Amino acid sequence: MDDLRISALMCSKVCHDLISPVGALGNGIEVLNEDQDPEMREHAMALIEASAQQASAKLQFARLAYGASGSAGSQIDLREAENVLKNLMGGGKVTLNWNAPAVTLDKDLVKLLANLVHMAGDTIPRGGEVTVDVMLTPEGGLFKIVSKGVKARFADEVRAAINGEIAIDALDARSIIPYVCGEIARRHGGGVEVEVGEDVVTITNRFVKAAQESAVA
Repeated sequence: MDDLRISALMCSKVCHDLISPVGALGNGIEVLNEDQDPEMREHAMALIEASAQQASAKLQFARLAYGASGSAGSQIDLREAENVLKNLMGGGKVTLNWNAPAVTLDKDLVKLLANLVHMAGDTIPRGGEVTVDVMLTPEGGLFKIVSKGVKARFADEVRAAINGEIAIDALDARSIIPYVCGEIARRHGGGVEVEVGEDVVTITNRFVKAAQESAVA
């Protein structure tokens, strides 16, 4: 039953993320069908284009971060995660700085990294920058994600979920992803640590015995 609830909440999360751009697509098409004013039609086309790009970026992210991306193998190229995340954040209020080697990692770890980066972006709703550092050792490695922006904050309910300090029945679409991230992190030998300072949030995860590390040409 727990697995069914988690699956249902993950589906709710995807729907929540997509409803805005898909709804905007519908609005743009409605304007094209009903309004012949050239200026309005131009605005409608711009809305349709931007919404389609946003929906595509969110679907690509969902496939990587929530789904069975790379299910044919056990590893995912970190450069794929970089491209997906930059596409997701591109044109928004958050700048992504990516510092990671060109390697493949265990796909669960890549999913964890992608979700942590996305959560870091959510800590700075007024905009700013997110810097990602991936450091690897023969025993494992470290993910360090630093978000900087005005009034950066990390919600208490998100922290509780990521630490596993919340009952399954109390999870919702907002807390399900942090909860799953915490579970993945603990299965790979560590937890997720969060430090909050003035206009800065630092998220770190140390992992061991990762099914890594294939260099990518």
